Amino acid sequence: MPSFKAIFRQIEDINSKLIRLGLSVAQNPPSNKNGYITYSGMQDVSVALKNIAYDEIYKKLDEGKNYNIKMLDGALIQMLYTFKNKTLISHRLAFFPAPNLESFQNEPENYEQDEIYADILARNVVTFPIRFDYDPENFKELEHPKTHATFGQYKNCRIPVSEPLTPEIFVIFILRNFYNTAFEKYSDEFNVSKCRFDQTVTSKEKALLHLGIY
Repeated sequence: MPSFKAIFRQIEDINSKLIRLGLSVAQNPPSNKNGYITYSGMQDVSVALKNIAYDEIYKKLDEGKNYNIKMLDGALIQMLYTFKNKTLISHRLAFFPAPNLESFQNEPENYEQDEIYADILARNVVTFPIRFDYDPENFKELEHPKTHATFGQYKNCRIPVSEPLTPEIFVIFILRNFYNTAFEKYSDEFNVSKCRFDQTVTSKEKALLHLGIY
């Protein structure tokens, strides 16, 4: 099972790779606060759960630099883990795409010449936030799985996930599905450690459509 130090190192490594490959335009290094892996300068992230317009949520997070990584198209990535007595007790992994591409609108020639931007420039793309939570404290079988995914801001959207995610698994999921051209170009740069968290999905949750890592 991944340790606190292993998770911390993965986030550091991901930050470095995304900077080196030109996929990140801003970042905050990971920070250790008494077993809580956060990022330097973190502020209250509860705004992301409030019932307000998504563009307002994004604006507050962006203006407050409330993220681990800001991607080249403005999308924000957060990776938060809490450990107690060397055991993972929660995580919150979130992806907040930019509601619009202001930088592209202002300087389109900087993007149109590079194929790695192909996915984010598609005219029919609809942006929505994605979150993966590990929250065993509030577990209710089927209703609130220990590990679950939330798409958009739907209050009761909790799709069962087989296990807590490491930073590597989460970021590769984001790159493969939302930056596929860039991911294919740099796929050799991203590997997943064999060390994983234990499965948390129940047999009843497996009987539903769920997200599995096997």
